[in-house]
Parts: sequence; C-alpha cells; structure tokens
Amino acid sequence: MNTANSNYLQQFKKSIETPEAFWADAAKDIDWRKTPTQILDRSQPPFYRWFADGELNTCENALDRHVKAGRGDQAALIYDSPVTKITKSWSYSQLLANVAKLAGALRNLNVQKGDRVIIYMPMIPEAVMAMLACSRIGAVHSVVFGGFAAAELAARIDDAKPRVILSASAGLEAQKVIAYKPLLDHAIELAQHKPEKCLIYQRQIANAAATTASLLDGRDFDWQTLVSAAEPAEAVPVRSADPSYILYTSGTTGHPKGIVRDTGGHAVALRWSMPNIYGAKPNDVFWTASDVGWVVGHSYIVYAPLLFGCTTLLYEGKPVGTPDAGAFWRVIEQHKVNVLFTAPTAFRAIKRDDPNGEFVKKHNTKSLRSLFLAGERSDSTTLEWAENQLHVPIIDHWWQTETGWPIVANCLGLGPHKVKHGSPTKPVPGWDVRSLDEAGHECPAGQVGSLVCKLPLPPGSLLTLWQNDERFRESYMNDYPGYYKTADAGMIDEDGYVHVLARTDDIINVAGHRLSTGVMEECLARLPDVAECAVIGVADEIKGEVPMGLLVLKSGATISESEVVKQAVERVRADIGPVASFKLAFTVKRLPKTRSGKILRGTIKKIAENTPFKMPATIDDPAILEEIAADLKRVGLLKK
Repeated sequence: MNTANSNYLQQFKKSIETPEAFWADAAKDIDWRKTPTQILDRSQPPFYRWFADGELNTCENALDRHVKAGRGDQAALIYDSPVTKITKSWSYSQLLANVAKLAGALRNLNVQKGDRVIIYMPMIPEAVMAMLACSRIGAVHSVVFGGFAAAELAARIDDAKPRVILSASAGLEAQKVIAYKPLLDHAIELAQHKPEKCLIYQRQIANAAATTASLLDGRDFDWQTLVSAAEPAEAVPVRSADPSYILYTSGTTGHPKGIVRDTGGHAVALRWSMPNIYGAKPNDVFWTASDVGWVVGHSYIVYAPLLFGCTTLLYEGKPVGTPDAGAFWRVIEQHKVNVLFTAPTAFRAIKRDDPNGEFVKKHNTKSLRSLFLAGERSDSTTLEWAENQLHVPIIDHWWQTETGWPIVANCLGLGPHKVKHGSPTKPVPGWDVRSLDEAGHECPAGQVGSLVCKLPLPPGSLLTLWQNDERFRESYMNDYPGYYKTADAGMIDEDGYVHVLARTDDIINVAGHRLSTGVMEECLARLPDVAECAVIGVADEIKGEVPMGLLVLKSGATISESEVVKQAVERVRADIGPVASFKLAFTVKRLPKTRSGKILRGTIKKIAENTPFKMPATIDDPAILEEIAADLKRVGLLKK
C-alpha cells in the first residue's frame, strides 16, 4: 500500500471510529471565543450538535485573524466581470474594512443577532460583503439567487421573515440587464411578511439604461450613502449551534425547504476541507465558477477560501459567450488561478463550442494544479477531454446543498487514489456512506441501491429545516432509520469506490428491471458527435417505462439525426444490453437546465408525457421548454 493511500485510510478510520477526537483536532484550526469542551451532543438524535458549548464568529475567522497575523496586504477577493469589463481586488485589510462598515450599516437598520437578512443580489463583490457582514453581527443570512421570480422570492420572505433585505438595482445575465428592484417590490407586495427596511446598491452599468432604482420613502435606503456614514461593527460571538445561514432548495411539495447551517461545525468542516480535499495552500488563488446563490458559492466562493487564507475569485460571466469558449482560460492566465471548481455542464459547454481545444492553446494555464467538478454527474468523455486539455488532476466529487461540503471525493491533500471515471472515488473522512436496498439492508458490492450516510453526520451538514423539524425528519431521516437519505441512487464497488448513478427518481423500471438513466447517458456521451445528452423514463403500456434520449450535437457536427440516433441505439444495446429497451432518441439544440447547470429531467418527462407541470423556479431559459415540446412533436414522440 502506498503511503498516500495509507494516510487517507488512517484519517478515514479515525473519523468513523472516534469522530469526537477527529473533529476536536480539526477544531483547533479555528479561533474560538469560547473553546468547546463538548465536541458532539448526541442527546436528541437525529438533531446532533457539534461543538455544542463553543462560541465563535465566522467573519472574524475569515478576515480579522488573517489581518492580525500580518497578512492584511494579501489579496482576499478578486472580482472579474467580463460582462462589465471590470476587474478589481481587495486585500484582507480592505475587505475587512468594507465588511465592518456594512455590518455597521445593518446595525443602524436595527439588525440584531439572530435576525434574518435576505440577500437578493447579482454576482458583485457587495454580495460577498453582505454575507460576511451578516455573519459579523450574528445575523442569519439567506441568499436568494439574483433575478429569481417574484413569487419564489416572496415564498422565501414568508418563510425566513427577514427584518431587512439587501438587494441591488440591476444584474447581468450574459449581456442582458435584469432590473432587480421591480422584482423585489413585487415580491414584497406578494409576501404576507413585510421586511422593515431594504438596502439597495445602486449599480452603474456602462451603456445600460435604467440601472438606477427608485427608492420607496421610509422603507428603502441607498447602500452607498448608509454604508459610508456607518461606524465599523465589531465581530459578535455566537454559539456553535446557532444558525449561520438558511439556503432554500426546491421542495417536492412546491414549498421550498430552508436548509439550516450551523456556525461552528460549518467553519470547522470548510476549513478542514481546503487542504485535505482540495490540496489548497494559503495564498493560493481559488476560483469557484458558481454563484453565491447556490451552496457551492456559499461554501467555496465565500467561506472556505477565506477561512483558510486563500485569495478567492468572484466571476460574473459564463463559460462560453463572455466572450467565447476561451473565457475560463483567460481568467486562469490573468489571475494565476491554482485551483478551479466548477460544474461539469460548464466544461460540456466549452467542449461543445471548442471540441479541439483551440482556445486552450492560446493561454498559459500552467498555474492551475487541479480542476474539481460537482453539481451534475461527470461523464467520462468530459473528464477525458478536460484531462487532455489541461494535463492536471480532474477531480469529480459528490455533495449536496444539504451536506454543505463533499461527501465523496478523491482527497488530494490526503494522497490521491487511482481515478475511476464514473466514480467520485471514496468517502471523505467523516462520511460513512452505505448503499441500501428497499428493505434497508446493505447491498452487495456492485449492486445499485439508495445511497445513505450513517448518523451522526459530520460537522457542517444541515442542522434541520428552518422552523420545520418534522419535515426534516420526513425528508431525510425516516425512510432509513439511523441514516441520512441522500435521495441519490448508486453502488459501492469491490474497491470501496462510490458510484453515484442518478437521483432515486431517475432510476427507471423497464419490464421489472431497475436501470439507471445516468449509466445510459454515460454510453451516449461517448458518441463522437454528442456534446451532451439527457435520458429520461417515459410511460409505456407494455414495459411500464422505457428510456428516451435527447442528444445535443457538438458545434460543427454534420452527422444526420437518423444516423446519430442509430449510433445511440446501437451503443446502449452493446454496452447495457437489449434489456434497456433503448429505441427512442432525437436531437435538440440545447437542454433545459437550472442556473446552476442541472438538467431538468423531471420537467422534460412531464412534457413528454403531456402532464401538467409548474415552471421550475431555477430554470435558466424557459423558452427551451417550448423547443423541447416542438422537437417531441416533430419526431412523433409526444405522448397523447
């Protein structure tokens, strides 16, 4: 056994067998106002509490302590916006000064420890400052993705009941200006709960009209005016188990679920993850190409890099189109990025527009040591393409909004394992992952089951749902007592590698055979002319369900639809077998996705089966759904 794998095994074994001792060691890397003596409170399962009697402040750990350690001149935040052509950076001292003043302004708006503050902002530095300012005074922030529909924002206002909302006059999606203030006004009009105050950042966007928002007298305040007049606020200690933030994820009932993250466990887990999972070093430039509205942005744009002392990069742009498929390589070269973390869909888009990697050759990416992918299943062809272009470790890893940080990963800092395409590798220390059958028994190696995590979950995972403990139990804890239900299906192979195949509702039953749509997508993605694809199950009178494939071709591909469909059917038949009954497929220009890049398979299924559906709140472009319906009719696959 090599020493690298031995190090991983030692750490993993300690984390599972003696979790209190393992995480007590990790907690030493955090500055506590009151050092915890009770590492894990097990008294009320499944409501476990880490570092129960400890007190700390996350903002203080992310900013103040680096300044006090003499690192105030190091760059803390780089803002790169190809859509506005603005690049700017803040040192740790400068970022601390800005955050403290904004925290003082919140104090002047009567925000107290424990109050909720909704942040509804574009990808601008002030959004990062807003999160840290809330943390500084012990307020609980809830970031709602900028540009969300008014009704969705209203639902979150009614659930979180914020005292104050922080917003901006406008955001940018590619080259399109989105006025936020009318959306915010409408949301407040719809909501039963009314915030006391709104703080509006007046954003000036060159060559864009109407980017200054009108303010409602008595309720709305000008950000720049209020902050400039405020006294800096000191960091307020909170209890470890106090909420740091609420982040809403879509609920199956249509009512969003407010994931509650604690303060102490969150800080400890994220700080530990940076060197051990991501192989990061203090002073590294760490770029997470996501949005602060998603958990990835919370954890790895804002908190983890700053807790560890990295320079974090905030990017307001797209992987393609701002201006082209070389955007990522330009950013890496210009800012000397060391670690990049993004979604597989970003690389599929780049590969689709630049299949031969011509843009990569135009830039110096030698500073990059590793690329991490998460958010959607990473298919082998995308991983191989990235490996061939970048010549650095490409790490697929798996986690969720609920967990807050990775469950399964190839931990670079603990010594990487051999890569198996299609697997995010092995459980991260702290995560006891099992695959269970419908009766709750462990599946043998290689058999698909429901992926679950044994309780107690490690620090940093969700505490509960905001003011809804019963829904927390029903959603995650009741189906497999003693385990957290991930709602992902997969298997663990004979080497202990975890394979995440699909959401459990993406496992289809074809004539009694349980088959993964994710495995079929893996087959289709290997076709030479296919850039990306989706497979869903549709109702069938004879077999119950049959798979249907949607294929997006690479830019410049000249193959006919009939030929690529023929290749697709042959490939699935050869790789999986006739049992898959894969016969339905067609080409589309693009796939409907959320703004974070997840393919909306459930919505496609409802369109195909002609059943009513609610427009997904997170959809990137609703017009794509009309295109999908038209394509289904074109090829005669739309169910009556």
